[in-house]
Amino acid sequence: MMQHEGDNDRMNIAIDGPAGAGKSTVARKVAEQLGYVYIDTGAMYRAVTLCAQRAGVSAEQPDKLDQLARSLQIEIEPGEHGQSVFINGEEVTSLIRSREVTLQVSHFAANETVREVLGTMQRQLAARKGVVMDGRDIGSHVLPDAELKIFLTASVKERAMRRFREIADSQIITLEQLETEIAERDRLDEQRDISPLVCASDAVVLDSTGMTIDEVIQAIVKLSRTKMAEAK
Repeated sequence: MMQHEGDNDRMNIAIDGPAGAGKSTVARKVAEQLGYVYIDTGAMYRAVTLCAQRAGVSAEQPDKLDQLARSLQIEIEPGEHGQSVFINGEEVTSLIRSREVTLQVSHFAANETVREVLGTMQRQLAARKGVVMDGRDIGSHVLPDAELKIFLTASVKERAMRRFREIADSQIITLEQLETEIAERDRLDEQRDISPLVCASDAVVLDSTGMTIDEVIQAIVKLSRTKMAEAK
């Protein structure tokens, strides 16, 4: 493939943060505005979780999980409404957003082999630059050389409220229940041994409590343009 003029002007952007901080929405829109590729690492962990649940493999079975993770071909393709996720050719975009997967994904994401397999996939995707990637350990572990690192956070209350608005009426869950679940996911993500949720030392912390999604997107786009100008 020919190098286009301006390919050297692209960089990688890592957006980390706790559950419900709006990372994927923000990352997708930032990528759109900059003409970059968005890679949703959370969707990749959810894909592994879904396959493990289908196969009856638990997070406490490392050998089976190792085999399963290595057998999966996960593809993420840009679609009209965000991204489409495929596992071995089957589209699972909506299936990986189920409540069963949401409640279990932190346990599977704590598995060393799963992180190693997916981390390698993620680095390969980012090798050509011009990527916006979001997750829990992108700036600290997956892409430690990313030119711009953002740690996007918000209060537990605010994050629960955002999730609450997203959930369809058919799912019976209270705001209090969501707050408890989000706080528990924070605890699991921060305390796991393998690549815990951590703010990279060179990350810009962006507390989005009280900010609109658009304000967050504009703040990150502005930071990326400043970074680009500095690099020249």
